Amino acid sequence: MSPKKLRPPSMLLTLSESARAMSEQSALFGSWPYLINAPQGDGHPVVVIPGFVGRDIYNWQLIYHLRLLGYHATGWKQGRNVGQGLLDKNVLIERVKKLFSRNQRKVTLIGHSLGGIYAREIAREWPDEVRQVITLSSPFGDEQHTASRLNKLYNLISPHSGEDDNAFWRESPPVPTTAIYSRGDGIVNWRATLQKVGHNQSENIEVYGSHNGMTWNPAVWHVIADRLSQAPYDWQPFERKGWRRIPFPKPAWQPTIAPN
Repeated sequence: MSPKKLRPPSMLLTLSESARAMSEQSALFGSWPYLINAPQGDGHPVVVIPGFVGRDIYNWQLIYHLRLLGYHATGWKQGRNVGQGLLDKNVLIERVKKLFSRNQRKVTLIGHSLGGIYAREIAREWPDEVRQVITLSSPFGDEQHTASRLNKLYNLISPHSGEDDNAFWRESPPVPTTAIYSRGDGIVNWRATLQKVGHNQSENIEVYGSHNGMTWNPAVWHVIADRLSQAPYDWQPFERKGWRRIPFPKPAWQPTIAPN
């Protein structure tokens, strides 16, 4: 008997996406004094990759915040993300390699939704240039093709073959990997955004929020700053202790370490 396919989120969650995303953005103003006091960055390069049909302008607040913290943060600078079928991945790879060469430091990749799929693929192919990967509601799970409200639009806009679908890797790339997700996701079934198979430097972190508001969510910004502040080769999992138990629910799953 074949396993039951994941369905997209409920229509209630989908229809409330815009309102909830706006509330997350509004919450940034009240959280700003706290967020700006996050640990200062070490200047290493960070690339923020937008989700499907998104552009860098969508992530400018997060990019600007990371610059204020002291990171060399930038967008992907490839215009609108119209999907893998129309993406010249080599251009993005070259951008990451140039940042690595220019700074002589590994690059952190942060990807929202589909952008996280790209981040994972690049880290898998070029682990020597990538410091870590942070995905925000990225559907890299086994059922990603049935779990999203945007599947039909994606297939229409982004021509791709079944062979291209093999790029959706299930196991985490061989670098520190953090998957941030929300059970309130109104675009992708949250179960498809969980890292289920990984290594001892991979983790899932749950937040309260929407899909579209992930890059505006104060809790997500806190996690990103915390993950970026770790020294290279000294990765530690995110600790949900003390006050963090309030904004961060207990994760539904932590990765099973894949056998060598």
